[in-house]
Amino acid sequence: MTTPSIGLDLALLLIRIVVGGTIAAHGAQKLFGWFGGKGLDGSGEIFSTMGFEPGRRNALMAGLGETFGGLLMVVGLGTPAAAAAAASTMVGAAASSRDKGFWAVKGGYEYPLVLATTAACISIAGPGRYSVDEALGNILNQQWMSPIALVAAAAAITAVLLKRRAEIARRAQSQEAKAAG
Repeated sequence: MTTPSIGLDLALLLIRIVVGGTIAAHGAQKLFGWFGGKGLDGSGEIFSTMGFEPGRRNALMAGLGETFGGLLMVVGLGTPAAAAAAASTMVGAAASSRDKGFWAVKGGYEYPLVLATTAACISIAGPGRYSVDEALGNILNQQWMSPIALVAAAAAITAVLLKRRAEIARRAQSQEAKAAG
């Protein structure tokens, strides 16, 4: 999946570095506490309060998807799957901010939506000429891989979000029962 122009290849490289690096940094916050993050235990507690149970396991999965999906995007290796994994974690972040509205300044989902969309576009477009995928003859970057990776990532994040919705509903019922009893 080689792109036809040097300008487009440079644009894809720049997007991969900035967006992949940003997503990877978010993952490092969760996994290691780097860049002002809470680390796995602190992130697990936050995930738990948002209804992602068990919190630590969900934080670990999100952190791994972000860190390794983002890093693989940066270098352009296994781009369809790496970018799809990174995109799905950002969909989860966007969904957890949905109740705050669109704008990031109000804690909304604007920023993770932009990251998710850009990562999904990289999965579809491919990494361009300046990538490890290109150096390896694109064996991990075939046109058929992106739709499969994006559907699998969408299915995985949908399952996680449905489980979260059920947990939030369970908590609400428990609170109602406590208030009534």
